[in-house]
Amino acid sequence: MPAVDKLLLEEALQDSPQTRSLLSVFEEDAGTLTEYTNQLLQAMQRVYGAQNEMCLATQQLSKQLLAYEKQNFALGKGDEEVISSLHYFSKVVDELNILHTELAKQLADTMVLPIIQFREKDLTEVSTLKDLFGLASNEHDVSMAKYSRLPKRKENEKVKAEVAKEVANSRRKQHLSSLQYYCALNALQYRKRIAMVEPMLGYTQGQINFFKKGAEMFSKRMDSFLSSVSNMVQSIQRDLDAEAEAMRVSQQDLLSVSESVYTPDSDVTSPAINRNLIQKAGYLNLRNKTGLVTTTWDRLYFFTQGGNLMCQPRGAVAGGLIQDLDNCSVMAVDCEDRRYCFQITTPTGKSGITLQAESKKEYEEWISAINNISRQIYLSDNPEAVAIKLNQTALQAVTPITSFGKKQEMRCSRQNVKNMENDKIIPNEPSNMQDCTQLIAPGTPIQFDIVLPATEFLDQNRGGKRTNPFGESEDGKKDEEEDSLLKQMFVVRFLGSMAVKSDSTNEVIYEATRQVLAARAIHNIFRTTESHLMVTSKNLRLIDPQTQVTRTSFELASVTQFAAHQENKRLIGFVVRIAEALGEESMSAYIFESNTEGEKICYAISLGKEIIEAQKDPEALAQLMRSMPLTNDGKFMLLNDQAEEDGTVCEERGEESEA
Repeated sequence: MPAVDKLLLEEALQDSPQTRSLLSVFEEDAGTLTEYTNQLLQAMQRVYGAQNEMCLATQQLSKQLLAYEKQNFALGKGDEEVISSLHYFSKVVDELNILHTELAKQLADTMVLPIIQFREKDLTEVSTLKDLFGLASNEHDVSMAKYSRLPKRKENEKVKAEVAKEVANSRRKQHLSSLQYYCALNALQYRKRIAMVEPMLGYTQGQINFFKKGAEMFSKRMDSFLSSVSNMVQSIQRDLDAEAEAMRVSQQDLLSVSESVYTPDSDVTSPAINRNLIQKAGYLNLRNKTGLVTTTWDRLYFFTQGGNLMCQPRGAVAGGLIQDLDNCSVMAVDCEDRRYCFQITTPTGKSGITLQAESKKEYEEWISAINNISRQIYLSDNPEAVAIKLNQTALQAVTPITSFGKKQEMRCSRQNVKNMENDKIIPNEPSNMQDCTQLIAPGTPIQFDIVLPATEFLDQNRGGKRTNPFGESEDGKKDEEEDSLLKQMFVVRFLGSMAVKSDSTNEVIYEATRQVLAARAIHNIFRTTESHLMVTSKNLRLIDPQTQVTRTSFELASVTQFAAHQENKRLIGFVVRIAEALGEESMSAYIFESNTEGEKICYAISLGKEIIEAQKDPEALAQLMRSMPLTNDGKFMLLNDQAEEDGTVCEERGEESEA
């Protein structure tokens, strides 16, 4: 017997669009079967009615044949043979009437009754379960919409628990109704075969029994066929019994799951998150703008396919493209006081779509999966291994180092090994490294954007004066910076800044760099804005490369510590001490990535500080100026040719680059 298409009961809880699409095929099949069954029943009732009419007709015929004798024909003499013949025919008709009556009774029991029972029991049950399933699905959608509107701050725990319980109850109800509905549809695929064959089997057997008494040829010719049909019906019945038992056991197993399967965000404290995904599918809330200030949230089914994010509404055969994920960025956002929201941004920096996940686990896994796909990991030979390796690297980056003393001990131990190899024993110097908690307070927030974008800065400061990197003012007047004896330009990208507790050692810059890079890896922030860092003998200025507007400025005297990273020479940071109210001071570390070596920027800052100190003593200043070359106009000091090349701003660059 060919296999029967079935709905998988395991997919009833997920209720994916693929399952709904397959369910619509089963529903369409059930509707077609219902229409056909009604037409078939009408035909069979017509046959049964004709057979009943045959019984009445033959009975009436027999009476009419006997009534011939009682007729007072004027010319009725000599009809005795006719009357006897008619009596014989009446007897034959009576015997045929008995056979027709038995055939009518057999057709009613074996042909009409099974198809009526199939229509009234099986098809009506499927229709009823379909209505219950639709009501349960609508109730679940309403409860999920109510749950999604719960605020993430200052929410009433009692209300949250009630809503979560309501979601669990509605989801359980939908799960139970879907399981019953799926079981009924699966069983219908077997029962419809029986319902189509069994009535005709009864009809054929009745007709053969009717004709057997008059013609044995029919029984001889049909016995083998009827036997095979009977065996087929029995085989289908056995398959139905086995499948019904298997579905009953599977239904019990699926309903015996824990409450966490129905409750969203059941393990919010420590969910098991898989950050190595390169494919992801599930329901998300999509934010749509319906007006200037009004928005709606639609719950849709999303899935990834290669480097694309697809969306598939319920009942649709296939999904449609929503967003190209190659080289895009994803980050968490605060949106309309909703929890678990994240936004996908295009490679050009344009804001894409805003989505909301159902739970923290889904929220973290969607962000990780989109981030992995944006790196085009799926194009590699072994994307799973590449994703695992990248995430392990990120975890190592965010692993806290308890103290710089341990780091120093590791360095000293490696140095001792080298000394022992050279048959020299050099004792380690006592480490004066400070604990990282003494340098940066735990949990210190990190700022990834130093100021407003240049366009917004111009809107807020109309009439402001542009800063020319070559010291020439637009109105021809002498700029106050022309008094500076040093001007050096560097192309940098701001990575982040954070408050620090000490500026007595370079280790504070190393620790701030580590925490900034680790935070960028955790939050999937990989894009930075390019700026020009102007180092003068008075201050440090960040200049927008397109508009030449100064984004921010630091007095050189307030820069108390600066250093380049020990391993990545392009990373540089400095600590700025700022006076606060009530005589207090605050310290902040600023971390940058440069196109040139960080040591050159450190040298320029150091030279600027030397000029500040030398300006207090004219002789020292004159000696310093004699030792350093000047530009052709005698205004500014030159560092070296390589620094000049790295500071050139004539080369055009994009506004954004990878960190």
